Amino acid sequence: MSAADNKKLVQQIYADAASRSGTTFADNLADDACWIVTGQYSWSHEFRGREAILNGLMGHFRSFFAVRPRTVAYNFIADGDYVAVESRGDNVTKAGLRYDNQYCMVYRIENGKIREIKEYCDSTLVERVLGPFPEHRKPAAGQSH
Repeated sequence: MSAADNKKLVQQIYADAASRSGTTFADNLADDACWIVTGQYSWSHEFRGREAILNGLMGHFRSFFAVRPRTVAYNFIADGDYVAVESRGDNVTKAGLRYDNQYCMVYRIENGKIREIKEYCDSTLVERVLGPFPEHRKPAAGQSH
């Protein structure tokens, strides 16, 4: 796929996220994809495979919200297999706390499938509002970042 095709795919993922609907992300996630939460805080790990991403990381994240979380992208940069996205959340937790994190996400796409995601965000906000990532949901030994 071209950089333009990759950008279009990621733009559709964020259109889904902005409208709290759609399955573009899950439908285009490679079985052996890796989501890397960067940094040195409790959420910082490599989540490998669909199960670890969709149910481990995203399942835990979504558990904090009564409705599907909303993220609005405002900048996309595509080069080859990579698409970088700047975005901002627009969310309120079940506990009534605002969670409007700012993100820079870097996607690597191969043959129309998401192979890798690197997440950069305000880690202090994550832990202040959502708390530490639970030990029982962390990747198995040898897979953590």
